[in-house]
Amino acid sequence: MLFIAGLALLIAGAEALVRGASRLAAVLGISPLVIGLTVVAFGTSSPELAVSIKSALSGQASIAVGNVVGSNIFNVLFILGLSAMIVPLVVSQQLVRLDVPLMIALSVLVLVLSLDENLSRANGLLLVAGLVAYFWFLVYQSRRESAGVREEYARNFGTEGSAGTGRLKDIGMVVGGLALLVLGSRWLVDGAVDFARYLGVSELVVGLTIVAAGTSLPEVVTSVVAALRGERDIAVGNVVGSNLFNLMGVLGLASVIAPAGMAVSPSVVGFDLPVMIAVALACLPMFFTRGVISRPEGTLLLGYYVAYTLYLVLAVSQHDALPRFSLAMVYFVIPLTVVFLVITALREMRRRRKGHG
Repeated sequence: MLFIAGLALLIAGAEALVRGASRLAAVLGISPLVIGLTVVAFGTSSPELAVSIKSALSGQASIAVGNVVGSNIFNVLFILGLSAMIVPLVVSQQLVRLDVPLMIALSVLVLVLSLDENLSRANGLLLVAGLVAYFWFLVYQSRRESAGVREEYARNFGTEGSAGTGRLKDIGMVVGGLALLVLGSRWLVDGAVDFARYLGVSELVVGLTIVAAGTSLPEVVTSVVAALRGERDIAVGNVVGSNLFNLMGVLGLASVIAPAGMAVSPSVVGFDLPVMIAVALACLPMFFTRGVISRPEGTLLLGYYVAYTLYLVLAVSQHDALPRFSLAMVYFVIPLTVVFLVITALREMRRRRKGHG
């Protein structure tokens, strides 16, 4: 009950924060596109931020790290997979040229920084500095976006700024949203620790699965609704933007705030972080092909999330089927996927060459 109540408060707090902050930003004359790229990106990732900071301060680094790594894997495999199965997703060129390569580079950087099994305050400051630079670039880039993209963001995030009592109400929503995030994160982390003790599993596994999926619910709602509406730049951009914020903002701030940095377990360095990098790498050929994530590709992504979760469950329970499952993934499923992605990318390159010719 504590975990569910905490999750409900996190989602309500994120919604209130986004609504109040978006209106206040509109009062300040900030464009809907910038609001969508910054305020909403921060708002949908605020549950991860609140939970990771609370975990870091409480000395439960496994939940904090597992939350970020698990959320990034969940965002791409589950959310993009589910959204693409609903309707094929169109990908903007900026994602292919900038955001996805940046997500891959940051994923590799986090792995390198974690090789000593600790994310220090200096490491955290480096990641936070990267977030500030990225936000500045987004604001600069927004001035060059097409009218169509601006209209799409205006429909979703554009709102008239209020004066007087309306503005006080917006400030109240921001303060109230932050308060709900703080309380909800406390309840959710306490519930997650109890979950781990009751189930006899590590806090890391709970962070990678239950907590990661729970804190990513705002992204699920945003991307699925955007997919149903056919809004290309929001459905996919929300996932990539959230992953970037998780790596730079959530992991960075949690490392800075933690008294002695954050310990990173050997299993995360040896398995979960490489999986996160592989998932990020898989985005490039998918996003590259015709700028569309098709339904078969969405099914593939969702299937891989089921396989990843199943592996964690089998590993925790030390099930007899784990060796056979691992062999099947390493020698059959993953090679077939690589071949499929390479062939798809080569076909796209050939198609583009013919188009230029």
